Amino acid sequence: MAKIFAYGIRDDEIPSLNGWKEEHPEVTVDYTQELLDPETAKLAEGYDAVNVYQQLDYTRETLAALHEVGINKMSLRNVGTDNIDMDAAREFGFQISNVPVYSPNAIAEHSMIQMSRLLRRTKALDAKIARHDLRWAPTIGREMRMQTIGIVGTGHIGRVAMKIAQGFGAKVIAYDLYKNDEVEAQGLYVDTLDELYAQADVISLYVPGVPANEHMINAESIAKMKDGVVIVNCSRGNLVDTDAVIAGLDSGKISDFAMDVYEDEVGLFNEDWEGKEFPDARIADLISRENVLVTPHTAFYTTKAVYEMVTQSMSASLDFINGVTPSIAVEY
Repeated sequence: MAKIFAYGIRDDEIPSLNGWKEEHPEVTVDYTQELLDPETAKLAEGYDAVNVYQQLDYTRETLAALHEVGINKMSLRNVGTDNIDMDAAREFGFQISNVPVYSPNAIAEHSMIQMSRLLRRTKALDAKIARHDLRWAPTIGREMRMQTIGIVGTGHIGRVAMKIAQGFGAKVIAYDLYKNDEVEAQGLYVDTLDELYAQADVISLYVPGVPANEHMINAESIAKMKDGVVIVNCSRGNLVDTDAVIAGLDSGKISDFAMDVYEDEVGLFNEDWEGKEFPDARIADLISRENVLVTPHTAFYTTKAVYEMVTQSMSASLDFINGVTPSIAVEY
């Protein structure tokens, strides 16, 4: 009988995990809410594969600890693999899978909701209403249909975001090194990022956090944007130079900013800081601003997405055990 051990299982994942178990009675599945590290790796002894989701790095020490208890099959319940020591994974012969597409709509919807909230100044309005100030002025908003929205990255998520923006009647332009036929047929691509920066009233990011994209939003790129630009990042934290964005907000070059990810979010996001001081003054600064919306990496967090992340990753684990390469195996 195949045996899978899952790490970091949250309460909201248990219904999906139990549903998968019922559909696969031939598989023994056990789990812990603890994250995978060199110490907890011992819990997987006697199992055939592990299933994981965490922000902690999968270090050489962690992978070595799994290898020592006979594990070389690891399925991630998320997309990102940049926190895996791939050299160690190769050395220990790991088979790895991720879930590259669990719900593009979840992230796209969140980014567009945050974008529209910025344009309609809902944070300022909510604050006014909370203090029983029910006057309209001067909290005036802008209409989505009047904006040119620049979409950077036209993969699964970016294309859904484009359709949502078009549904509002906005003019959409896009940039991607790897063009999509459907988007190209609509004539929406610009040739360079500089063209997008110069034309867009709102810029929303949907690209991976690979080294080539590190700090693509920086002082130099911001200088090329329209005065009063709106920037939305629900993609990867390292795409944005936070100091440059803060400087842009201070100068007014950036009128509004929404972030669901942060370049220094590990150890900060998904923690309860009520009554405590943030270890990073920049995040406190951003949260305090009327024209900034911060969510703690929750764009993905919907019932549909969680279901897909659990079930796809568990099925990939079973494929590995059965000697089958799953379609979502990571090539490295």
